[in-house]
Formats: sequence, structure tokens, C-alpha cells
Amino acid sequence: MKKVTGIGGVFFKCKEPEKVKEWYNKHLGLDAGPYGANFEWRHAGDLSKKGSTAWNTFTEHAKMFEPSAKEFMINYRVENITALVEELKAEGVTVLDDIATYPYGKFVHIMDLEGNKIQLWEAID
Repeated sequence: MKKVTGIGGVFFKCKEPEKVKEWYNKHLGLDAGPYGANFEWRHAGDLSKKGSTAWNTFTEHAKMFEPSAKEFMINYRVENITALVEELKAEGVTVLDDIATYPYGKFVHIMDLEGNKIQLWEAID
């Protein structure tokens, strides 16, 4: 089974998220609105399929990173999240929540061996 198919997003905490977004805009041309920036791309194996990678800042007190004490979280795009979660559980990986379904995809959170919270996303492209 294919597992990770790409980076779905990069999220990090900072003291002043809006100022950080302004800095990235001014110096690197990254136009990030209230929901961050979104980079669209095409699948290498099928150029008719689009995908995206998100980038966003959060306050240093953001709770979405918990229980990790780290200041970042990476979102990985995956295929067949249901089967993958079952496989991860069988391998002893800590799965933090149930799969949540939204109009843009399915999400679940896991922890790696060093306590980094990871978000897995099966996108609806």
C-alpha cells in the first residue's frame, strides 16, 4: 500500500503570526491570508490531477499542536487513510483521534517516536 504521497502542509507556532506572515510576504513573496498560503501543483503521474500544499502560522499558544510540545506540525498527504490507520495501529503507532471527514478530505493525527504530532490527510482533489 502506498502511504505518504506528498506534503499536505507545514504549520508552525510563532509569537506574532500576522507579523511573520507579513515578513514572508515582503521578503519571499508568500501571500498568506487568514488561512495561510496554498500552493497548487499537478500530480507527476497524472497531470490532469491537481493537489495543494498549505502553509500557515499559529500563535505560540495554539492548542492544535498538543500533545506535542514542538512548535511545528507537518501534514502528510496519504491514500486510503482508513486502511493506513489500521496498519499504523497494528504497528503500535499512537493514533490520537478518530478519522474526521470534511468536504475537502479526511484527517487523523498520530505521534512519531519523538513526540511530534503529525497530521495525515486524504485529500479530495
